[in-house]
Amino acid sequence: MRSIATLVPLLSLLLALAFAVDSAVGETEAASSAQRGYELLTTKAYLPPRLNQALFDQLWKSWEPVPRESAAKASEAERMQMAFHRYGFTSPPAGKPAADGGQVQYVVDQRGNWTMNCMACHQGEVAGRVIPGVPNTRFAMQTFSEDIRQTRLLLDQRLRGEDLGSMIFPMGGSNGTTNAVMFGVVLKHYRDADLNLRPDRSKPQLTHHDMDAPAWWHFKKKTRLYADGFAPKSVRALMPFLLVEQNGPEQFRQWEADFEHIYTYLESLEAPAYPFEIDRRLAGVGEALFVNHCADCHGTYGTEETYPEKIIPLAKIGTDPVRLRALTVENRRDYAASWFAAKDAEQDAVVVDPGGYLAPPLDGVWASAPYFHNGSVPTLWHVLYPDERPKVWRRSTDEEQPKSEFDQRDGYDRTRVGLAVRAFERGPGLLTAGSVKRQYFDTTKFGKSAAGHTFPDELNDEEKRAVLEYLKTL
Repeated sequence: MRSIATLVPLLSLLLALAFAVDSAVGETEAASSAQRGYELLTTKAYLPPRLNQALFDQLWKSWEPVPRESAAKASEAERMQMAFHRYGFTSPPAGKPAADGGQVQYVVDQRGNWTMNCMACHQGEVAGRVIPGVPNTRFAMQTFSEDIRQTRLLLDQRLRGEDLGSMIFPMGGSNGTTNAVMFGVVLKHYRDADLNLRPDRSKPQLTHHDMDAPAWWHFKKKTRLYADGFAPKSVRALMPFLLVEQNGPEQFRQWEADFEHIYTYLESLEAPAYPFEIDRRLAGVGEALFVNHCADCHGTYGTEETYPEKIIPLAKIGTDPVRLRALTVENRRDYAASWFAAKDAEQDAVVVDPGGYLAPPLDGVWASAPYFHNGSVPTLWHVLYPDERPKVWRRSTDEEQPKSEFDQRDGYDRTRVGLAVRAFERGPGLLTAGSVKRQYFDTTKFGKSAAGHTFPDELNDEEKRAVLEYLKTL
């Protein structure tokens, strides 16, 4: 008979093997759930269809004269690519399937119906590369809506409710931004706490403004969501934008299980590594400066990462105040009392008056340009040089930007780290087509200021250069 001393190591080994098996099973289940989450996002329609393939194929007939003439001479496949570029549609990340037509921003069913999904704002391209969870900085939601409306009229088709709604409700003043916060306010305003429709309610107070989508790979680090961090992270917190009239309370309860998989998918995303050359010596200098000047708000990175998840008071951060004030205390209280925040005592965690903005994590920051909650700053260099931020800027194209001004023709500025842009003193004239105007970001407009976050002024030029190099490594 074996002694206790002999059995102890054997038992320890068996326990370790059991733990390893459980861990491996858990990882496999999480990977399967994440895959299911991606499939649901890209193949299941949670909203009514916006248009069908037949109408999409005719949209080019409503474009401005020059692109319309080019489209008329192009093949069907070329017109499709022209449309994708105009509206900011992208192919899926490597190894992921696409909807019919090769894009992931809309679910396209077997009957050719197009339904917008979360990828419209949260799946884009950087430096010619599609990156999972990167913000879609080219999504032209307002232009797409206008072209749909104009094409319906051109084809003598009846306008639908959303066509009329987009005439008075702004979708986004600049490509890559949306009026997402006010979408949420309107949708929730006409529901009670249990999500039953209340169409008899008076009109809500709305402050229209543009927002830049956050990087999805930061989701795993956060316990709070949105630019002001007012809402606790949860499965239900991902669902408010489904509150269209056609979706009743029963759909939300059924779909909660779907969004558990979508939640897992978001948690699975990793920040992308900077794909270009890095001066490691200079980055090492920058790391020490970052720890001393930036880590208190943005956390530390490497083997022992930290993220303080601080809400910085508006008076201290100094960035555009419109987003913070647009979502009122009453709006946040309404959310806190609703089904979205009612599970697991989350209602008590809603911050009804945050007073500032949440300092985000910075891993993968090289890929998440433009910067600030409203997308007003095109590069990290401009973040570090507040006085040099352009008043009006537009993303560069091959024809507009001389080759010497940036390194590659993929729209990415490797020197300043961010979008390759041209700067202007003023925006386009009043007679300029809306689709062209939205290619410009005018920081003098309401809610679009690039002011604030002047903390880098504490650093000299050499120190800023070192910090910029370090940010590439995150």
